[in-house]
Amino acid sequence: MQTLKSVLDGAAGEGIISGDQAGALLPYMQARGVVLRAPSAALGDIAGPGEAHVVAPVEDTEAPRFIRGFHDVLITIGVCIVMAGIWGVGSLFGVLPAVIVLAEILVRRQRLALPAVVLTLIFAHWIFMASIVMLEDRLAPDADPMLHFVLTMAPFALLMAPFYLRYRIPLALSLWIVSLVAIAAGLLFLGLSRASGQADFISVHPSLSAAIFFAGALVLFAAAMRYDLSDRFRVTRRSDVAFWLHLAAAPALLYAMLALVFLGDFNNGALFNAEKGLPDALIVVAIVAVFMTIGLVIDRRAFVTSGLVSLGLATASLLQKTAAAPETYVFATLLIVGLVVLTIGVGWPHFRRFAVTPLPLIFKEKLPPLR
Repeated sequence: MQTLKSVLDGAAGEGIISGDQAGALLPYMQARGVVLRAPSAALGDIAGPGEAHVVAPVEDTEAPRFIRGFHDVLITIGVCIVMAGIWGVGSLFGVLPAVIVLAEILVRRQRLALPAVVLTLIFAHWIFMASIVMLEDRLAPDADPMLHFVLTMAPFALLMAPFYLRYRIPLALSLWIVSLVAIAAGLLFLGLSRASGQADFISVHPSLSAAIFFAGALVLFAAAMRYDLSDRFRVTRRSDVAFWLHLAAAPALLYAMLALVFLGDFNNGALFNAEKGLPDALIVVAIVAVFMTIGLVIDRRAFVTSGLVSLGLATASLLQKTAAAPETYVFATLLIVGLVVLTIGVGWPHFRRFAVTPLPLIFKEKLPPLR
């Protein structure tokens, strides 16, 4: 349960108040008997268990705070319809003013969370499309693909920063961080390509390329954990930033690891074909299991969902070894993966307790508390 001090410290960390103001407010509020009260059990489902039997609401630490009610959903539907109309009538150049006007009203004034997420995604899409249009006539058709990638990503870093500073949307900050990592990786690949004189550097040096990709994914994961560990109770915007960063870092880490392990097979699409042996499929399953364990420890389900595709393909590869008809192992794969997801989802608090309990106390004190 949160204390007044942790709430005020969180407000200071978000820039809502200064650190001095937080220090002055604490004794002022304590002297007047201000306390934090846990949500009443009566607010839950009346058919649910009594308060004494409630062990761990699964949504405690990863509740989607960008969905606060159907009012947000209704406004978001309106935003999507209006923006689709503007995109069709006013083309590319009519979208940006509309995004700014709607963000000023819905985000800065009304602080609506779900419309803020949608407007950020629309803004990101606008940046991407504008970059393509601007580069189409300025770059030769045979230009270096990595140069094209860097120049396409550069506007994200330039425009997402002021967008976040103005509206304080966690997704915008996450996209800005991802764009910086992507630009850094792109510049590194571009420099190596120019220095070696090999235009297809990634294909010629798969091991080094996979290692660079893995390092970039680790940077994203480190950034996500920095925000996560600074808000272990997940009550401030820092945890929301971590949520979006984990959505990017988890699949990046997984497929970077697969690229490192399988290299050429991962690059040419031969990793999950029927000719691959049982050990390869088991390695994929083991890697996915490790990522699921990481997700349990840090209490982030993104590490579970990111591995579902690989788990399904590896399972299908194993089932192809049998004499079953194709439609049989397809549905069997869906059944197995679905059961894995349901088992982990339903038993998340218990699996997490099993994964976290053996850790040293110094680590457990930094992780989200067990439920």
